[in-house]
Amino acid sequence: MPKVKTRRGAAKRFRFTGSGKIRRNKAYLRHILAHKSATQKRNLRKAGAVSSADEKSVRRLLPNG
Repeated sequence: MPKVKTRRGAAKRFRFTGSGKIRRNKAYLRHILAHKSATQKRNLRKAGAVSSADEKSVRRLLPNG
């Protein structure tokens, strides 16, 4: 069998934690930041986890998961 190719777009967006969960960056921090509060922008900088509904499809894109 040939080697499985990683979906490069997914590899740049997701990474695995030590326990096997998938980390992701949060959206809404690219532009139109003036009306967002400092607390909201600070919380958007933190990484989130992929939801359980989406985890199966994201794992399919990343063969090392």
